[in-house]
Amino acid sequence: MKKTVLKYGGYGLITAAVLFFLALTFGKNLSYSAQEVIGYASMIASLSFIFFGIKHYRDKVNNGAVSFGKALVIGLLISALTGLGIAMVDYIYTTVINPDFASEYLEVTLKTYESTYSGAELEAKKAELTQQMQDYGGSGFMAALMFVTVVLIGFVLSLISALILQRKK
Repeated sequence: MKKTVLKYGGYGLITAAVLFFLALTFGKNLSYSAQEVIGYASMIASLSFIFFGIKHYRDKVNNGAVSFGKALVIGLLISALTGLGIAMVDYIYTTVINPDFASEYLEVTLKTYESTYSGAELEAKKAELTQQMQDYGGSGFMAALMFVTVVLIGFVLSLISALILQRKK
């Protein structure tokens, strides 16, 4: 199992890091909404190795059988490695490549709020977002949040893959 997890988790990590880096680097001129869609697509593409890793383990390593629990564990471990790739790139991006990311994001989002809200509601939303960015806008926290996001999506994909691929002897 360890070899399968490292192999397919490594594929996921490398794919995630490359896709996420490309999206962050070349998607600078896109809206944050478009960047978000590309980011989630990169996550899902990278997490596709969950299915292939479980299938490989079942068919090539474990003589055509894998329990639901074992498949779920394999998927979660592959998710964790994939999440690590995205978190590392996110951290590097927000500390080295674009250290002003949090303030730029805040500025753009506040402008969006101005076209959506007005009066007291606008001021409340601005204050709320500004406080959130002060509390949680650090590079380490954002990287950890990306890791958790990837693992949660990976958990769902692991559940689905485990249900599809489970096979008893």
